[in-house]
Amino acid sequence: MILKIKNMVSSRCRTFVEVELNKLGIYNISVELGKVEVWEKISPEKIQLLDTSLKEGGLELIEDKTNQFIKEIKAAVYDIINNFDDLPKPNYSEYICQKTNTDYSYLSSVFSKELGITIEKYIIEQRIERVKELLIYTDLRLIDISFKLHFTSVAHLSNQFKKVTGLNPSYFSEMAAKNKLKIIKDPPLNPQ
Repeated sequence: MILKIKNMVSSRCRTFVEVELNKLGIYNISVELGKVEVWEKISPEKIQLLDTSLKEGGLELIEDKTNQFIKEIKAAVYDIINNFDDLPKPNYSEYICQKTNTDYSYLSSVFSKELGITIEKYIIEQRIERVKELLIYTDLRLIDISFKLHFTSVAHLSNQFKKVTGLNPSYFSEMAAKNKLKIIKDPPLNPQ
């Protein structure tokens, strides 16, 4: 993995970057002016921590276009799942294409290549995360949630829910009520 760093202009900057990476437990690296090559996968959380510490030192990670593109796709998915509740069923592919101004076959290919998951599967997972939120934080019945999130039926929602979580929605609700399950979700994205 190659990280590009803005404002990295001296050997002191190189040392600073190396120290910050080491603080995050990242040691298999090659640091040059303007870029770092890392021979291990870095979690998004560590990337965020690195970016924060670099900014404090006057440096900044430069995000590559592919990562920005993936963020745009994820933001469009988040938007359509969370903000189209009361509108007619949205066409996900058209909406994502419109928001990213890109052909669907291209964006689908990039998304799958980078994340190892299809956009369709990602959408299903995010819809189920929204179902979990609604089950935990509202008094909506499953039929209302099904309608709100444009599932074809309660049975369809239940089948998708079980495929993604391994649980049926009613059992999930019971467990959530007992505070034994937590929602794991991509944080809302704020593409820049």
